[in-house]
This record gives sequence, structure tokens and C-alpha cells, in this order.
Amino acid sequence: MNAIFNFMKKNYKILAIVAVLAVALWSFMPTKKQADPEKDKLLLELLTFVIEKGHFDPAKVDDNFSKGVYKSYLESLDPSKRFFIQSDIDEFAKYELQIDDMINSRDLTFFNLTYGRLTERVKEAEGFYKDILSKPFNFNNDEQFNVDYEKQPFSKTKADLKKRWEKQLKLSVLSSITDKQKVEEDKKKNDASYKVKSFADLEKESREATLSSLNQYFDFIDDLTRDEWFSVYINAIAERFDPHTFYLAPEEKDKFDTSMRGSLEGIGARLAKKGDYVEISELIPGGPAWRGKELEQGDIIMKVAQGKGEAVDIAGIRLDDVVKKIKGPKGTEVRLTVKKVDGTIKVIPIIREVVELEETYAKSSVVNKDGKLYGVINLPKFYIDFENKDNRDAAKDVAAEIEKLKAQGVQGIVMDLRDNGGGSLKTVVDIVGLFIPQGPVVQVKSTGKSKEVLSDNDPRVQWEGPLVVLVNNFSASASEIFAAAIQDYNRGLILGSRHTYGKGTVQNIIGLNQFVRSNSMGDLGALKITTQKYYRINGGSVQREGVYSDIIMPDRYKYIEMGERDNDNAMPWDKIDQASFKPFKNNFEQIIANSRNRIDANEQFRLMDENAKWVNEKKDESTYNLNYEKFRAEIEKGEALSKKFKALNDYKNNLQFSALPQEQEQFKKDPELAEKKQRWYESLSKDIYVEEALNILQDMNGKPAAGKNAVSLNKKDKMLKTR
Repeated sequence: MNAIFNFMKKNYKILAIVAVLAVALWSFMPTKKQADPEKDKLLLELLTFVIEKGHFDPAKVDDNFSKGVYKSYLESLDPSKRFFIQSDIDEFAKYELQIDDMINSRDLTFFNLTYGRLTERVKEAEGFYKDILSKPFNFNNDEQFNVDYEKQPFSKTKADLKKRWEKQLKLSVLSSITDKQKVEEDKKKNDASYKVKSFADLEKESREATLSSLNQYFDFIDDLTRDEWFSVYINAIAERFDPHTFYLAPEEKDKFDTSMRGSLEGIGARLAKKGDYVEISELIPGGPAWRGKELEQGDIIMKVAQGKGEAVDIAGIRLDDVVKKIKGPKGTEVRLTVKKVDGTIKVIPIIREVVELEETYAKSSVVNKDGKLYGVINLPKFYIDFENKDNRDAAKDVAAEIEKLKAQGVQGIVMDLRDNGGGSLKTVVDIVGLFIPQGPVVQVKSTGKSKEVLSDNDPRVQWEGPLVVLVNNFSASASEIFAAAIQDYNRGLILGSRHTYGKGTVQNIIGLNQFVRSNSMGDLGALKITTQKYYRINGGSVQREGVYSDIIMPDRYKYIEMGERDNDNAMPWDKIDQASFKPFKNNFEQIIANSRNRIDANEQFRLMDENAKWVNEKKDESTYNLNYEKFRAEIEKGEALSKKFKALNDYKNNLQFSALPQEQEQFKKDPELAEKKQRWYESLSKDIYVEEALNILQDMNGKPAAGKNAVSLNKKDKMLKTR
């Protein structure tokens, strides 16, 4: 997603200004190796200096900022409230409004206090869990446990804390027992002679597995260095400026660079820490998780198993170590136990592979609907090779797909940008240009600079006919720019989720070593910092708001606020002057009304809407019964309700999607490619969203093509102003 602004390298002028200003810091920079506390103070100084000078809109470092850092930092240290007790929090609280002053004075008192206390409490907790797991649990008692840790108070005493640990571990073991019972039941179904393990045996196995997981977790905790804990503190400060600004320690910077350069072997997903667990933050197009379509952005990983081996609980384990468990040799299986957005738990098996680049490229299909042909173009990301312009890029590939579809005589095109997390801004400007005459596409503002209007300067229009753009909650950055431009020009209709993701900011990586003339402390790492913001040509930002669909279609996230707006520290929505442009004179009012009527009358969409309401209700359920019979009954009730919605996966639209003639020739030489494309065609034949997009194109087809109905744009229009 962040690669979208690679073209902005010319805007490193702002960073040059920061570098010049850094001379002012050189007077106090240490010239010889210092103790770690001195390095920590230096990092604090560099952090605030670079952010205040280079951030697009730095927050004021005041008491309100201090409160935000305090809250985020404690949540990062103890997200499940299983280490600190209330007396610790009372002691920490006196610093809640002092962190801003301590940042400015490079005072490490608060960090030193929390770091020392955490180390002490972790040692105490090791005794808790080993004692608790040394004997069987009694699952006959009628008691409950609430896992909404954010709303829970800290334990008052160590005795209360041990009781909380006991309930947490009891729930973990109980969940494991029920999972194992399902496996036993399946074995019995497949082999009548199989002897099912007893409850006592399963309880013991589950306790031992939980103990093993916690032993690993505490080994990881013990291995963490003071520097690593200080990075947590630094990031609690950095991320208060906005969710996309954060500190990369030297080793993290190396990993970030590697992930940007190379292919990703494993499951093809980016992970982010979410409390005690790990969240799927992005699925890599072409990766096995993306192709499998079971794992989704927002899923929480709770356990990891190697093939049919024992699932390991990853609660509290460092992100790096979770990644190590998930990655593995090509062709091997990993099983992820995930919590879905509706609260249900699902085990998802994935065969590790290398991300297939071919899957990330634009592809198209043709479909015959009521005697007329239509085209579907799927674009997983806005890719480009800045090092070699002769290599393929999304703009050239989409243009080529359009030409192939035109040769088949299609009457309309669907641009599918669902789950497209962005890419190159230059590419999105070029692709918008395929559908409009020359004109502005997006506006960009940099720190301390006037806005820049990026325009398509090619008067040629590749496709003048009906156009529908498919989006969802995970369409972000470049996808949002494309959808916004098509909407502002009134060139086509946006169809999908209520709104797109809402990321309207630009980040750059700034190495910190450049600001130290004589550094004896080694690599200081880097800052990923928000330096720019982009705007629609109508002047509005997509930040937080995203792009609202012209036609909203039910999906499982319909009633849940998702995207950038979920972050309390996300930069605000704002507006600037609009660019000079002339929209097309299309009137889509009746077409939109027709589509809404079809959606309201469609049983499948009604079931989707019901499922979305159920998901919204389930997402806030956080209390679990620790009585075995009641726990099992709740699980079975949830499974029974979820079965009702399995029909959503069985839908077929009765449309036949096929390859273009050029591809059919390729398929004869490349059976593997043919198989991959066939899987895509089959998924389209089960896709109700694509079906409705084609219905809309059919409605549009009764009208003059959009290009013929457009206002002519030429030099005399004087609409090509860039400022």
C-alpha cells in the first residue's frame, strides 16, 4: 500500500530541509560510544525533531498528547492486564500528563520505572501459570470470563491477578479440549474401530500444550532486550502523530527493505500485532492465503500448527516469532486457528508457496449476458517497475486488456478493484486517463508546500463505453484515487461496500543516521513518517472517509465501521480547493434506482444483509462460560446459526466467463496457467457482486456510451491548470 508514492522521490526536498536543520543538533551529538540510556535520549531527540520538521501535520506535544502516549504504551506492555496490578498503575498515573515534558527534556524516568516493574511482574507471573497448570481444571463450576480486556480494571492484588490467570488458562484449555473432541469425533466417523480419547486424556493434553506455549512465550519475553522494550516506548510516541508514523529499529528496517524488494515465501500475508494476538493486516495478491479465499483481512490469529501437529497458542508472543512459526518451506502445510470478525473460531489450512507474480497482474474475462458481451478486468494492485520502464506495469497491461475486450465487441467493462491495497500513483493517473480525455486526476499536498495537481495529459480515450468500478472496504490508496476520479468526473458508477478504506496519506522512510555527524552508537534505525496527503479533484480528502459507493451492496462488514476511521489517532478529513475539471453529462439516477430495487428484491442479498447484522451483533460478544456443558452448548448454538449463512458460499449466477482468444492459445502451451485462470472464471460464476455490475452495464447499454455523451475537452477549455 505504501509503495503508492514511490514516484514522490522528487519530494525528498522536504527531507533535505530536515537534514539542513539537523546541523543544529550536531553540537550535542556524542562523538564516542555511550551507554544505552544516552542512546535512548538521542533517539527521543531525533524522533521529535524529525517528526516536527518533516511530518505533514504534526500533533502538538502537550498534555493531551501525553495522555494518548500513556494509554498506548501501557496497552502495548500489558494488553491483557495479566502483569501489572492496580498499585502499579497508581504509581504510573502520576506521569500521565508529564510524558510531553519528559520527551522534551529527554527524561527516561517513566520508561525506566515501567520497564523495571514489568520485568519484576513477568517473573512473578511465571510462578502463576506453572502452578495453575500443574493440576486438572474443574469444568463443572458455573463461572464466566470476559476477554474484553480494555474494559476490565487491573487486578487489585496479586491474589486477584492469579485468579485472572486461572480463568484465562481455564478458557484456553477448555477451547483446546473442544477442538480436540471434534478431531476425535471425525476420526470415529472415518473409522468405527477407533477408540476415542477420554475427556481426562484430552484435558491433560490441552493443559500440557498450554504449558508448552507459555514456556515458549516466557522464553521470548526473557530474551527481549532493553533496547527492544525502548522501541515499544518510542513507537507509543511516534504513533500518536498518526497510525502510519512509526520507528523502525535497525533490524526492523532491514526486514522492511527485504519485504519491499523480494518475493514472499510462506502464506503471503502481512501481519500486525493486535493486543496479545496477531491480525491479518493485508493479503498479498498472488499468495496462497489470497488464492485460498478463506483468510481475510481483520482475522485474528490465535494458534499456529505445523500440518497436523499440535496447535501452539501464540498469545503474547512477539510478532517476529509468530512470523517464524507461520513461514516455512514451500509445499508444507500450516494450520491457523483464527477468530473471524463475527467472533467465530475457524481452523484454516494453508500450503506454503512463493507468491505467484502472475496472479498480481491485470487479467480480463469476457461474458455473454442476454446476447451481449461484457468484459471484466481484475486489478489486484497498481504495480510498476520504477527501475526499468520497459517492464510491464498496470497501466500498460490494463490498456492491453481493454484493447482485447474491444476486439471482442464488449458493450461495457467492469473494473474490479476489490481488495486492491494500492500501488503506484503514476500508474493510477495513467489508468484513469484510459477512461477520460485529458484532465486532472488527483491533488497532492506536501509539508509546507502548495498543492500539486497530477493530470492525464493524453487526449486519447481508450474506453468510451459504460463503466462500473467494483470496490470494498479493503480498496485503499491508489484504488481510492481511481474510484474518486471516476466518480468526480461522473464517468461511471462505483459499486460495492458502503465506503473504501480511507487512507489518504503518504509515507516516506527516513534513516536517522544521516542526522548524526559522528555516531559511535551504531545504526539508529529509521522513521516511517507521513509527509504528504492527497485529495480528490473535487477538493475533498479520502482520509478517514474513503470513497462512498454510488450503489451500496450488502457484505459482512456493512454495519461495522472499518478502515482508517477506526484509529483514534488517524489524521482528520479536510478539504482544499477543487481542481479545474468538467464532469461528463451522464445521468445515472434511474440506473442507480434500478440497481437498488434489484438488490432489495434479491434473496441472496437479503441473506447477506442478515449475515452482516449477525456479524455486527457477534463482534462485541466477549464473555465465555467456563462450565464445560454450557461452553459446548454455546459453541454448538453459534455453529447452528452460522450454518444458515453457508448458503452464501453456494451461490451461482449462471453466467459463463471465458478467456479471450489470445489466452486460449497460451493455455494450449501452459496448462498450469489455464488451470489458474479457470479457477478465476469459476469464482466469477459464483460472484453476485460481479453479476449486479453486469446488470448495471446492461442498463447503461440502452443509453449513449459515456464517451459520446461527454463534454469535449481540449486546450481551449483551459482546464489543464496544475495549480
